[in-house]
Amino acid sequence: MHSSNKVTIKDALNERDGFQIWWRLLRPHTLTASFVPVFVGSMLAFHEGHMNIFLFMAMLIASMLIQAATNMFNEYYDFVKGLDNEESVGIGGTIVRDGIKPKTVLHLALSFFGIAMLLGAFISATSSWWIAAIGLICMLFGYLYTGGPYPIAYTPLGELFSGFLMGTVIIGISYFIQAKTITLEVILASIPIAIFIGAILLSNNIRDLDNDKENGRKTLAILLGRKRAIGFLALMFLTAFFVTAWLIIKGIFPLWSFITFIGAIKAVDVIQKFKGKTQPLEMMPAMAATGKTNSIYGILLGISLFISTFIN
Repeated sequence: MHSSNKVTIKDALNERDGFQIWWRLLRPHTLTASFVPVFVGSMLAFHEGHMNIFLFMAMLIASMLIQAATNMFNEYYDFVKGLDNEESVGIGGTIVRDGIKPKTVLHLALSFFGIAMLLGAFISATSSWWIAAIGLICMLFGYLYTGGPYPIAYTPLGELFSGFLMGTVIIGISYFIQAKTITLEVILASIPIAIFIGAILLSNNIRDLDNDKENGRKTLAILLGRKRAIGFLALMFLTAFFVTAWLIIKGIFPLWSFITFIGAIKAVDVIQKFKGKTQPLEMMPAMAATGKTNSIYGILLGISLFISTFIN
């Protein structure tokens, strides 16, 4: 009976063996939270005439490695604390379903951090060593999200930390290493992306609400309750698009940035997919759609900045 449940979960999640085991461990649907901020920050700099392609690539790879390593720490520490089992949804399943040794996952995460640090050294040497200090702080918080005595993931502050660090800070760094300065406009421009990244975590916590509550977590979704959390998610989407419109009116974003409102279609889809759902498997499509909303918005914003550079 136990093994049949295992097969059912693997089939329902369409989990395959081989290379896909390691691909799932990265949790690729979450990597939008690392790709989009680097892309947007770099395009903000490009819009003002600054672009070093090598720094862009180094920043992009380092950011994605830190995000992937954070996902691995999450998987490792949740397993160590007994929070994950063979039927858990929303994890890579590499340890509990595929039999990969926990230490292997931990060592791989540390290796990713090591490579990111080397890339960070290159970026810092080319721009400013303050970037190294900020990067180390981001990595520390990536570890503390599920590691350490008081994991951020157990508190209502996860969305705030992830939105600020992965959104505002990464956009700021991506801009700074190109332009060698930081402005209030760049910080304001980061707000919608920060909100969308926070929304990714909130949708994840809505899906995991029941399991998290059983394991003593106090996430924002648990404090609000499922129905209100979905309402708050909708409010986050509305706020992000409202701020975008304000940034366009203020001239911080070009007029072309109105194309980002195409992402509102996917945002509405997220809320519709959550409504009336109570089982984690049922909410997986909504979780994936939240990541796609961030991707659509961020890519279209970057494109609008790129296009307006040549047209204006």
